[in-house]
Amino acid sequence: MSVPKKDRKVQMCVDYRDLTSPDTTKFESPKKIGEKPPSSPCRGTFCYKVMPFRLKNTVATYQRAMVTLFHDMMHKEVEVYVDDMIEKSKMLDQHLGDLRKLFERLRKYRLRLNPVKCTFGVKTRKLLGFIVNQRGIEVDPNKVKDIQNMPPP
Repeated sequence: MSVPKKDRKVQMCVDYRDLTSPDTTKFESPKKIGEKPPSSPCRGTFCYKVMPFRLKNTVATYQRAMVTLFHDMMHKEVEVYVDDMIEKSKMLDQHLGDLRKLFERLRKYRLRLNPVKCTFGVKTRKLLGFIVNQRGIEVDPNKVKDIQNMPPP
């Protein structure tokens, strides 16, 4: 089923429960699968151009791929957590050089960024529910304000 997204693009929604089921009797052998492609009576056959994040091991597979592609930059210039990426530098001229290196690597492996979700040249940024800045990684005060405002026992 196709569902419209906020940006007016279409997202495919698929029920993968049978695909990830341990019962292998539900599926044809690989030889038969290759003989005739599946079809949909509504709009035709669809193939993913990118990895769908809804299957059991896709997140781990994607993270492993990112670590492999950026292994020499990890924890020095770049931090990657699945599809969130941060390039970090202490000085502006170093930042520009590190960004150039990051973009070259992205281009080499034909990876694309969503410009709407990109922010450049910031000193403080929320990432995965934490505040990342020149001091390091800090807890977001909004996440703990209720606990801080609780009366003592």
